Amino acid sequence: MSSHLLDNVYIKQYGTVCGREEHNGPLGKYFDKYYKDHYCHEKSFEKAERRMLRDALDICLDKMNLKSSDIDIYLGGDLMNQNTTVHYLARDLDQPFIGVYGACSSFVLSLSLAALLIEGGVVRNAMSLVSSHNATAERQYRYPVEYGVQKKNMSTFTATGGVATCLSKEKGDIRIEAITLGRVVDYQQMDPNDMGRAMAPAAYDTLNKHMQELNRCVDDYDLIVTGDLSHFGLKLLKEMLRQDHVDTININDCGCLLYDASKQNVYQGGSGVACSALVTMGYLYPLLKQKNIKHLLVIATGALLSPIMSAQKESVPAVAHAMSLEVVE
Repeated sequence: MSSHLLDNVYIKQYGTVCGREEHNGPLGKYFDKYYKDHYCHEKSFEKAERRMLRDALDICLDKMNLKSSDIDIYLGGDLMNQNTTVHYLARDLDQPFIGVYGACSSFVLSLSLAALLIEGGVVRNAMSLVSSHNATAERQYRYPVEYGVQKKNMSTFTATGGVATCLSKEKGDIRIEAITLGRVVDYQQMDPNDMGRAMAPAAYDTLNKHMQELNRCVDDYDLIVTGDLSHFGLKLLKEMLRQDHVDTININDCGCLLYDASKQNVYQGGSGVACSALVTMGYLYPLLKQKNIKHLLVIATGALLSPIMSAQKESVPAVAHAMSLEVVE
């Protein structure tokens, strides 16, 4: 079984920090803090990403009136080699830390692992830390933004932001009631600029696993969001589901929600670890708190490519992990 039901894992609090484009998007008002430029008052893009994640952590801790030492364990990931952002931040925390890498799926992956630790009685609380930055990701996976390389129409725009999410055994209003850990899926998509096409089959596979293993259907959820398939990838996922005669009216994508592609130069929409994290915690979690929706499924997707393997003409494998959130009545 790749799916697991949970009884005692609750979202205690969160902190969200974003960049300029995210703030200027349709959800900008929902985030705790934003920076007007990509440097975030730092001397490099990499340090800027770390600044945003530190801010997100501080905001989350301040909301709970806690110190970093009050958290039993930290987990998290980013898109830089060796999880640079989270590891360099973790050296200042002086607490147990687990770095995880699932590319853009690291948000749900880190929360799922934290939830299992809490459910298993290993810890009482845990903090997920995830981030991405448009300039650091472009420099690592494609070309530095300074090059001004023309983007393909199928490209996505890496979200700039940092998100901290605290889980606790202490009963709260919203709980993680189920998770589904995905498998690596590869449909031999060769273009590293077209991640939506690579990740859609992984989202399809994990969604089917979740429904089959837990004996559910899409109508059991008020809303299902994928991580960062963006417009083209979401269209492909819906086509796959419609071939199975599945109604897709309540399925959307965080990469489509984070930006307004008709007004912002984001190509197919958002991607990056921060994409699903910002939308889920900044926008959708408050909807759960207000009981505007009561059952939410988040399927974070990740393209597991590397520049080295792309240069060797390898395809782009992908993975998706699912997390079900529900209002505690």
